[in-house]
Amino acid sequence: MTSNLLDYDGPGLAEWFGARGEKPFRARQVMKWMHQSQVADFGAMTDLAKSLRAKLEAEAEIVLPPVIRDNVASDGTRKWLLDVGVGNAVEAVFIPEDDRGTLCISTQAGCAVDCAFCSTGKQGFSRNLTVAEIIGQLFLANKLLRQSGGARYVPEGMDSAFDPMAGHLRPVTNVVMMGMGEPLLNFDATVAALNLMLDDNAYGLSRRRVTVSTSGVVPMMDRLRDACPVALAVSLHAPTDSLRDTLVPLNRKYPLRELMAACLRYLEKAPRDFITFEYIMLSGVNDTPAHARDLIALTRDVPCKFNLIPFNPFSVGNVPVQFQRSDPARIRAFAEILMQAGIVTTTRKTRGDDIDAACGQLAGEVADRTKRVIRLQRKAAEPSGV
Repeated sequence: MTSNLLDYDGPGLAEWFGARGEKPFRARQVMKWMHQSQVADFGAMTDLAKSLRAKLEAEAEIVLPPVIRDNVASDGTRKWLLDVGVGNAVEAVFIPEDDRGTLCISTQAGCAVDCAFCSTGKQGFSRNLTVAEIIGQLFLANKLLRQSGGARYVPEGMDSAFDPMAGHLRPVTNVVMMGMGEPLLNFDATVAALNLMLDDNAYGLSRRRVTVSTSGVVPMMDRLRDACPVALAVSLHAPTDSLRDTLVPLNRKYPLRELMAACLRYLEKAPRDFITFEYIMLSGVNDTPAHARDLIALTRDVPCKFNLIPFNPFSVGNVPVQFQRSDPARIRAFAEILMQAGIVTTTRKTRGDDIDAACGQLAGEVADRTKRVIRLQRKAAEPSGV
């Protein structure tokens, strides 16, 4: 049985080569070919001996998720639908900006957390992605963006005409694990992928440029702090347990008091000196001045910034979406209350909504083991009052 080398981080790949009598530096060579130059053909790895290339072709492979669809929005946002087999597909989104290129990647096919306002959660859950399927999204994004000449970041002082294939320019400068799935419920594969993103023989990103977003899996937050502390974003969305229980069901297991304590513990080793709290703005649900004041009280001991996210509507089958986006004036007023309390607050600009690539809209295609869509459709079909 051949091994997909994308499934290994640095130490894992060195062990794989060692088991075949090869020196550890061979692993570093192959990592650079794969992750820095996006080469998937062993025959093209010209600094390897022909005998080693032949051994790799017999015992290994570099397999990426096939691209089903490749869509570009009017604002330059680019979304890929990737086939991860057995009726499952996930989405990855590239967001170009003047000073960076951010890739939003998925870690699961579907999501088991079932947040009330999220399209991914409403389609159910199938399985965790492998390391190859997670890091393959970054591999493909860099490769396809370079091929198309699309949106690449040029470091200050560098000639914009410099050849990107030399490895000095890269389209993706920042990675956020904010796509489909809860990263910390796929912990081992997520950490292995993070190690590759940070490895100088692979993508060489700094810890500050890689962000894991979690809905608040408290024990795994502690494990991430110890295993691979990167920037952390927490999907908060409510200032009280009673409201968060309905919006983020995981809160019933890990309530806000435990979540805030975990955030403080995480900051002991985090590359940033603050936690980013993501807060979806739902009209009439969590967007009043009283909610803002409750947030200030909740987070007063946690160094943090807030990222307010206008709700992006979606539909799943014939089940109507129950939420509406907060009015812009209401969002501004909410932000002003937080800022007056000394909390850095930004409002996320909606990107890629014309190709359903905005926050909360990623859905992909999932062979749902939880049968959640079926349950929702049955509930919607019930007569009122039942």
